Amino acid sequence: MTFFADFKISDQVKQAIKDMGFEEPSPIQEKAIPAILTGGDVIGQAQTGTGKTAAFGIPVVDKVTEERFIQALILTPTRELAIQVSGELQKLSTHKRIRTLPVYGGQSIGHQIKALRQGVQIVIGTPGRMLDHLRRGTLNLNSVHTVVLDEADEMLDMGFVDDIESILKEVNDVRQTLLFSATMPPAIRKLSRKYMNNPSTVTINKGEVTAPSINQIYYKVLERNKIDSLCRIIDSDNVELGILFCRTKKGVAELTEALQARGYLADGLHGDLTQSQRDVVMKRFRDSSIEFLIATDVAARGIDVENVSHVINYDIPQDPESYVHRIGRTGRAGRTGAAITLVTPREMKHLRSIEKEIKMHIPSRGVPTIEEVVEKQQNAWKSLVEDTIGQGGKEMDLFLPLADEILSEQDAKEVIAALLKLKFSTETANEDAGYSFGETGGAKGMVRFFINVGRNVNLTPKILGDEISRLVGIPAQTIGRIDIFENFRLLMSRKKLLLLSMRAFVTHE
Repeated sequence: MTFFADFKISDQVKQAIKDMGFEEPSPIQEKAIPAILTGGDVIGQAQTGTGKTAAFGIPVVDKVTEERFIQALILTPTRELAIQVSGELQKLSTHKRIRTLPVYGGQSIGHQIKALRQGVQIVIGTPGRMLDHLRRGTLNLNSVHTVVLDEADEMLDMGFVDDIESILKEVNDVRQTLLFSATMPPAIRKLSRKYMNNPSTVTINKGEVTAPSINQIYYKVLERNKIDSLCRIIDSDNVELGILFCRTKKGVAELTEALQARGYLADGLHGDLTQSQRDVVMKRFRDSSIEFLIATDVAARGIDVENVSHVINYDIPQDPESYVHRIGRTGRAGRTGAAITLVTPREMKHLRSIEKEIKMHIPSRGVPTIEEVVEKQQNAWKSLVEDTIGQGGKEMDLFLPLADEILSEQDAKEVIAALLKLKFSTETANEDAGYSFGETGGAKGMVRFFINVGRNVNLTPKILGDEISRLVGIPAQTIGRIDIFENFRLLMSRKKLLLLSMRAFVTHE
């Protein structure tokens, strides 16, 4: 068994690794770090989630000195990955006086120029912004001794090959070049032959990638019931943060709208978003303002959020490599994670090919019944009732006379059961809309209310949500499911709208 203490690296870096809580290297780290420490060029084939950032980060930080000039250059396909890599290297260099700087589009270039003038040792960034600095003369690569191409296949897919070549031509020929890629298409091999000197190759097989801390299961679903099956699955599981994968941008948009309409805190990430829109979505996901991030494979590249509890393949991935790449986004840093795949009958053959490639059997599980979902949610409902009682206030006092009247005529146990049924089960209007009994569609802690307008005044969910947010003074994301009917709308809102919702509920009844 290998430990980080066994590597020939400085005591400062070993202490930083210890501070981060790591003792044993991952498979890619165990193979790549000794190879990189020899000083030769290295190609590493590994997916996201295998620890590849530390695999090149540890030797790079160990090699860099405290002299104030750029010594290492790391190219990444996205700004998210640049920020992630920079953060990792900062942790590794805690006990060394070296600075890392991420440079990427969307951030003030003036801020970056100022930081570069002050002196940094490691620069991490996207090819486009790196090239911009080179053209301005604000990035001096004359003393760079190490170049890292991270997620090289993705950079080529995004059309950065010319930018990468232009940057590499500005770096000294006497250098160490490290290339990390999930796949090794011909274009990557061509690039390595052109710009690397007799590189050694380290790879980890898919069995090593699929971490034992990830609980993998699949559900057989029918295409026509897919969204309802998904809702039952996530309602019956303890999802802290989940990434849902779709095959296409259209699929991301449709699933995002469907989940938002059912009251889930979800948002989508796809290639059509501007960088600022993407930043907003990612910030909301990182601070748990949304529970579910819906994305395509391309849009999800570079995302690294440590506390993702679930990865859900709403659409089964196209190939085994994509499957391994997706599920590696959960079960990070020793945490347990769940990888769930929805499979239609005609996709079973495709699932078997994935199992064959990763050399393991993925167990199946039946889609939870409504009764099972209700049983799972009972504790949450009990807590919600207890919290509401504990809060008290004028809203509660408003209904006390009615409560006294009802309790004088009805059995208390039956009254509670009836109220729970009213609150947590779907009503006739929902059944007309095609929802099955028991689906409230609301996130924990949300309540219903009615507005007597609908398609008759050409409202859309976005218009109505924005208007409520403006008038009531609550964030738009706290408004959940909006069901469209011919003459009224049914929404889910948080406890802040409890009084309004109860009045509207009584009026409707």
